[in-house]
Amino acid sequence: QVQQAESGGGLVQAGGSLRLSCAASGRTFSSYAVGWFRQVPGKEREFVAAISSIFSTTTTYYAEPVKGRFTISRDNSKNTVYLQMNSLKPEDTASYSCATSNRLTTNYRDYNYWGQGTQVTVSS
Repeated sequence: QVQQAESGGGLVQAGGSLRLSCAASGRTFSSYAVGWFRQVPGKEREFVAAISSIFSTTTTYYAEPVKGRFTISRDNSKNTVYLQMNSLKPEDTASYSCATSNRLTTNYRDYNYWGQGTQVTVSS
């Protein structure tokens, strides 16, 4: 059974940092693109970052609001993808989820096997 679990969320002051983890079981992450998305109540799920590794070449995408502040990476030996979030802003407050796709894309509809999400709250 394929499962993914996010962790690392919490409450942090503006300007602070958090590192989110997305751990998979039941499948090998290295074969898929992994994306991070965030959502606040009443709004559509928003793309944050995605990573894909094909033939030893790693490609990453970032949403404009997080470029230069967030970094996505993967540790295939641990079957885990990370999202390092620095210089956090109150507008980054959301529930963050990870999912996998057969291709590197920013559209959440192309992803499946969503985790439960981890809440990130940034206070001003």
